[in-house]
Amino acid sequence: MTETRRLSPPERYAFGPSVRPLLVPKHDPCGLVRQDGFWLAMRTPEGPATLHLARSAGDLVATGHGPGARWAVDRADAVAGLRDDVSGLPALAARHPLVARLAKTFSGVRLPATGRVFPRLMRAILEQKVTGKEAHRSYRAVCRHFGEPAPGPVELVLPPDPAAVAATPYWVFHPFGVEQRRTQALLRAAQVADRLEACADAAELTARMTALPGIGPWTAAETVRLSHGDPDAVSVGDFHIPNTVAYALAGEVRGTDERMLELLEPFRGHRGRVCDLLALGGISAPKFGPRMPLRSFSRF
Repeated sequence: MTETRRLSPPERYAFGPSVRPLLVPKHDPCGLVRQDGFWLAMRTPEGPATLHLARSAGDLVATGHGPGARWAVDRADAVAGLRDDVSGLPALAARHPLVARLAKTFSGVRLPATGRVFPRLMRAILEQKVTGKEAHRSYRAVCRHFGEPAPGPVELVLPPDPAAVAATPYWVFHPFGVEQRRTQALLRAAQVADRLEACADAAELTARMTALPGIGPWTAAETVRLSHGDPDAVSVGDFHIPNTVAYALAGEVRGTDERMLELLEPFRGHRGRVCDLLALGGISAPKFGPRMPLRSFSRF
């Protein structure tokens, strides 16, 4: 089954930077960006699907493949970030010259919202307290292990089925570099995935996720930012972001979560977006001391 829909992006819309956060860097078994556009494998309420987004004469053409094609195409504008409301951002951004400049420079970048919780939550859990390289290596291994071929003309796998993950013992994840603590959090999330997917909005989802052992505000924010396109979700507990915010907005080389939230308060409603703008601008606090080492839990 194939469905097609034509979308009209706003002026200066930045296609690549808007959709690229949906994929793990370098290689994602469930999606890819290449010359012919953006591809994303999805488990939809109507069945598996692969969504393709491509530029065409200033528009975006969304094509869905598979049993869930209609659902994917109906959701395509959100996946592309076209439902992202930035109308209130300029007034808030004007409260700090750096934020105002970044908001103008990256005015075409939009927040995507897939409408699917578990794939993003799984990735966020795997990214807890480890380096990005370690987390992404584990993510690829987990996706390949549970991989089912996605419909469509490109070789992708569907995101892991929560029921299959929930039925898998801990020791299966150990060779993927995932220790027991993160595995247990992932299994708990998989067991209640249907209830999480049914949440009405980001606030309800955040409350349900953070009620689960092993899922805190950082993991919840990393999830709702892209599952629901929440521009206010702040990743409290992040290793780098408090320092970046303190340095960028107050000239302080180190910051705490409390200081970060204090400095972001004038931008409430778009606090998470401000953090994203700082990252897009390549802004970071000075680094001191050794970096966190790369580890392999599969060898422990």
